[in-house]
Amino acid sequence: MNSITRRALLGASAAAVLASPALAYPDRTLRIISGFPPGGLNDIVSRAMAQALTPILGVSVVVENRAGAGGGVGATAAARAAPDGHTLWMGIVDTQAINMTAYRNLQYDAERDFAPISFVANVPFAFVVGPSRPGIRDFRGLMDAAKAQPGAVTFASWGVASTAHLAMERVIREQNVEMLHVPFTGQAPGMQAIMASQVDCMSLPAGGAETMTRDAGTRAVAVAAKQRIALFPDTPTILELGGTLDSGLWKAIYAPARTPAPIIVRLNQAVREAMRQPNFIEVLRTQGAVPEPSTPEELAAMQARERAAWGEVVRATGAYIQ
Repeated sequence: MNSITRRALLGASAAAVLASPALAYPDRTLRIISGFPPGGLNDIVSRAMAQALTPILGVSVVVENRAGAGGGVGATAAARAAPDGHTLWMGIVDTQAINMTAYRNLQYDAERDFAPISFVANVPFAFVVGPSRPGIRDFRGLMDAAKAQPGAVTFASWGVASTAHLAMERVIREQNVEMLHVPFTGQAPGMQAIMASQVDCMSLPAGGAETMTRDAGTRAVAVAAKQRIALFPDTPTILELGGTLDSGLWKAIYAPARTPAPIIVRLNQAVREAMRQPNFIEVLRTQGAVPEPSTPEELAAMQARERAAWGEVVRATGAYIQ
């Protein structure tokens, strides 16, 4: 049997399985687990995805928020769900690439316990300076201030070993300066501290940064992206400034491991179609991002690269969590 015939038969077999009445997928409500509280970025993107998927799959798709442990509570719940395609997981760089190194007693394995479906989007980080430092107008000014007074310039994050923490650590280590990390319990408290002049600066998703910079005392001095973004067209990228950080708070969708391959194929098709919907595109636009669908194999390879890169930062900074 030649390779063309073999591929044709395999394709026909997969199509037959997908069309089989015995599979009958999906046959009830799907849930997307988000590992973070309602109202945050992960919740916003998860709900936009659920709304877009509902008419495509022909069943209701709902979001279940399971917050805690840097997304680990939700990830563990998703990993332990039945592998039947009715539970999906909106993973982010923290849960899929950082936590594996940062958490000493992680209750899930980001590679072993999940079946990749598709990359969703990279939400760029913007580096924002607050009203406590009125003299700092650009990225160079921020680095100069940190160099002049090591440890005096403070930066907020939503927790030790969070992406916001490690993104800033990557930048300041490359710039050979020292800043003081001030962790908070979430993005919103960190933003409030910036606005109240309790902390000097923060790296945060571009949509949140754009909201903050409507205040005259707050400036975005750099963005972590491969190119400048529409929300901050006049703000240079870290790459332009001589650094290497070009990714932000990326998001991708998964199913529990051992979910049948035909279901993964169907879900990849559905997610790709969802990401073409105008409402979904608009939600991402407000966050400075665009949809970036992928194959499951591309997502798995990207996750492995990100795990290695962020693991180096965790080890270099000692940002471990018991």
